[in-house]
Amino acid sequence: MQQEQSVVADGMRIDWDVPIEMSDGVVLRADVFRPIADGHYPVVLSHGPYAKGLSFQEGFKGNWDRMVAAFPEIMEGTTNKYQNWELVDPEKWVPDGYVCLRIDSRGSGRSPGFLDVWSPRETQDLYECVEWAGVQPWSNGKVGINGISYYAMNQWHVAALQPPHLAAICVWEGAHDYYREFSRHGGILCRFLTAWFNRQVARVQHGVGDNGFRSPVTGETVAGPPTLSKEELAQNRVDPGIEILARPLEDDYYRSRTADLSKVVTPLLSSANWGGMGLHPRGNFEGYLGAASAEKWLEVHGDSHFSPFYRDAGVALQKQFLGYYLKGEQNGWTARPKVELQVRHPGEKFVARAENEWPLARTKWTKYYLTPGGGFGPEAAAGEAVTYETTGEGVTFTTGPLAQEIEITGPVAARLTLSSDTTDADVFVALRVFDPAGQEVLFIGSNDPRVPVGLGWLRASHRKLDPAKSQPYRPYHSHDELQPLTPGAPVDLDVEIWPTSIVVPKGYRIAVTVKGNDYDHGLGEAGVSNAMYPMKGIGPFLHDIPEDRPKEVFGGRNTLHFEAGREPYLLLPIIPA
Repeated sequence: MQQEQSVVADGMRIDWDVPIEMSDGVVLRADVFRPIADGHYPVVLSHGPYAKGLSFQEGFKGNWDRMVAAFPEIMEGTTNKYQNWELVDPEKWVPDGYVCLRIDSRGSGRSPGFLDVWSPRETQDLYECVEWAGVQPWSNGKVGINGISYYAMNQWHVAALQPPHLAAICVWEGAHDYYREFSRHGGILCRFLTAWFNRQVARVQHGVGDNGFRSPVTGETVAGPPTLSKEELAQNRVDPGIEILARPLEDDYYRSRTADLSKVVTPLLSSANWGGMGLHPRGNFEGYLGAASAEKWLEVHGDSHFSPFYRDAGVALQKQFLGYYLKGEQNGWTARPKVELQVRHPGEKFVARAENEWPLARTKWTKYYLTPGGGFGPEAAAGEAVTYETTGEGVTFTTGPLAQEIEITGPVAARLTLSSDTTDADVFVALRVFDPAGQEVLFIGSNDPRVPVGLGWLRASHRKLDPAKSQPYRPYHSHDELQPLTPGAPVDLDVEIWPTSIVVPKGYRIAVTVKGNDYDHGLGEAGVSNAMYPMKGIGPFLHDIPEDRPKEVFGGRNTLHFEAGREPYLLLPIIPA
């Protein structure tokens, strides 16, 4: 039997396993960290499936060790006893007069129920949790949501329901489109959801109990108290990987897990990572652009998935935003630029720059053409077709050494004319940069320590565009019908390459690789201790599920065509010096 407990420790009053009853009778469990003194405080809420009692240091040891080794400041001013994966440290927030509320979502951690991630029922639960928090005796009636990834993604969903007590959302590296960003990049099934669910969610499903972790603070099972059999656990959850494998086209399942951004009116800070290709950055840009909120800001950074959030500068940014909307602090927040970019340079150098909009109004959209001889530049060239094996390295097109520095910042689109020797083709496009010595310039990504400049994907049978939502620089595919290829017959493909930023120095080269399988930098494994998955340039976002990519269809040869008037190109967002 779960019992709520209240203790005073480390300068906080902590209420463990507080019950929050949902409208259908299911009782979720929450931990409340609040100031010791009685009063009415703003609430920073989180709600998700990673188990509120699982310590960052134990559950994700490799990520924790790498983060604090690179940025020791994260460990300062706190005992670190309450560090939790992708959430704020209450020891850094409660002293500033906030209540930190952590809730295990339905079917996870200490909360019973049927586990169905990002489902409409889970979003309704989050709505009810926001409203519960807004009327507690320790609450000032203003609730903000903050957190990374899952704890960011569901903010789009609940904000679209417009809970009255929701005063602000801080969406830190949070995807939005369940089909295009989570499940099927360009229509190609991604392995991520299945691997992620089994690796991070199923292990802390409610009922794992004694077969799982224990809280280092309370000693209680983080996914209990009951201990259920494997069969009982399986009956109490939906495996999202199985669902998306069975659904090649966008349907109501995907749409029910994608927020209607036109209904998001809450003040918001959308914080993206240039290196998050495969899951997060697209949603932060699309969310910022699509939200109906009159008060919204976009911030874009680099580095890993965690350190920008936990570092002093990230905490200060979050506190300035939430301090303004939850506490009424006149802290200069509204004077900040609507868009702040950490413009990326080789060598992990980032230069902060204030902007007014996204994409940047002064962008010079420039076509860089692929040429039959392997060139890549502003001049088009027709010629003989180029054929490549879809299981090989593909073909790479490269500029000469740049005569002057070039900045590329914004969304990118590729227009290719392609044929296949079968009835379909998967196209993988990588935007790359090479230094004068011929070494590829790679960056720390959110889920891999060595990532390229940009990535895009498209299944040729999914080439149909939605004209109402497409832009020349950001094609939008409808994914509502299959258009098989006729073997040998070329078709035009518009490939979306997710937003990026790079200042390419003089003497460097810009390149684009087109291939029939996932990008691989060719340097082998990253050699990261306690890594949760292979790291060869795209982290966990592999597209290698045989049921989705049968060899008889996707294991042959593709041909790029260079007909006059249909020369392939990338539309690059060149920013004037």
